[in-house]
Amino acid sequence: MARIPGRTSTRSWSRPHDFAELVFGVVLALSPIWFDTNTAATWTMVVLGALIALDGLVSLAMPSLVYGEAVQVVLGALVFISPWVMSYTEFTGASWASWIIGGLTVVAGVAALPVANAAHRTAGQH
Repeated sequence: MARIPGRTSTRSWSRPHDFAELVFGVVLALSPIWFDTNTAATWTMVVLGALIALDGLVSLAMPSLVYGEAVQVVLGALVFISPWVMSYTEFTGASWASWIIGGLTVVAGVAALPVANAAHRTAGQH
């Protein structure tokens, strides 16, 4: 199928924002392997990382679902504040991983919102 200029692709597995979110989630979930953590930090990073990766997979498989990008923004914000909320700021590596990955996840989710909205609008036209 030829891509029409100005139209957003609704093809599965084709959006770089969602691939980035998948990678961010996997890296966050695996971060306790590389950084010193406590139990709260480990579980927070693993669970939130897995949720980010899972939502990235869902967004890749179903690109016209707009809510997935909003979920990414919320999860990214939770990751960003987690070192303070879960009291693991003394673990510098884990904290920086949370702040960087959380911030990148928010940015990717916000950047993907217009793309997902456009895919959602055009999904019914095929």
